[in-house]
Amino acid sequence: MSTFPKSDHCDGERFFNRYESADRSFGEVLKWMRTRQRTRWPKQVALAKHPTPPVRVEPGQAGITFIGHSTFLIRTASRVLITDPVFTSHAGPFGRLGPRRVRPPAIAPDALPPIDVVFVSHNHYDHFQPSSLRLFAARASFAAPLGLARSLPSEGGSLGSIVELDWWQSATVNGAQITSVPAQHFSARTPWDRDRTLWCGFVVQVDGITVYFAGDTGYSPHFAEIAVRFPSIDVALLPIGAYEPRWFMTPAHMNPEEAVRAHLDLRPRLSIGMHFGTFQLTDEGIDDPLRALEQARGAAGVDANAFRVLDFGESFVTGDQKGRGIQETS
Repeated sequence: MSTFPKSDHCDGERFFNRYESADRSFGEVLKWMRTRQRTRWPKQVALAKHPTPPVRVEPGQAGITFIGHSTFLIRTASRVLITDPVFTSHAGPFGRLGPRRVRPPAIAPDALPPIDVVFVSHNHYDHFQPSSLRLFAARASFAAPLGLARSLPSEGGSLGSIVELDWWQSATVNGAQITSVPAQHFSARTPWDRDRTLWCGFVVQVDGITVYFAGDTGYSPHFAEIAVRFPSIDVALLPIGAYEPRWFMTPAHMNPEEAVRAHLDLRPRLSIGMHFGTFQLTDEGIDDPLRALEQARGAAGVDANAFRVLDFGESFVTGDQKGRGIQETS
């Protein structure tokens, strides 16, 4: 008997990408380790001071605050959401091993407002840390891809719940309409469990706002497919880091040029970059994604206000009447 429904991305036991395999052989991993030219990162980067996140927004608006890496605090008129919350000092086992964090979380967990929904895109250590997820177990609901529910914390309370979704499945979770959407990636926490759980992005629709959180992904036609089903995305949160060397990282991680291509496929009112400047996972320099994004925007004719990056701890309110609102792309 199969563990999961068989589909165009699952054989019943393992998941796979529809367009390009993200698998790398042991020999390829050794080649990367042997030949990599790793740009040195600083040991620590201090955070700039920013105003506290908005405590209230109007229907049709979203307050987006960048906490770090792929963690965003998102406030709508009635709900508070958080994406891939990781507050540990390292992106590895137990949150104490692996790549070290060079920027602290821009908001400490005890300074967060009560969270209604936690989005978990996949099980890699820089996106999934049990100690961080347990911070929200008593109250929040969790949205996750197939296979991850058994790894999520649950305190059995009436407020919290766990919803596990396949690609293109939708559910109403704590008042928000959530759809799991494809991503070009893979899953693994050990050498023995590769692709045993699904990876995904999420589209959330609530209070007159549509937000797309891409999770972790390479570039593929799935962005155009998402645009067909969700033609009015207000905010797209897109990864722009962890991309060098390209011969090794291309199937699983976009570079900024590909992120701009994804932005053009999706046609959101605004894209915001993520997945950079926090953990040194690959070989590019800490600020290389920001410079490369600026160049890619210019080459594609995308305005800086249409695809921007938030500083760590910076907030942005969509549709703000004070002039900070999002602009239509041309």
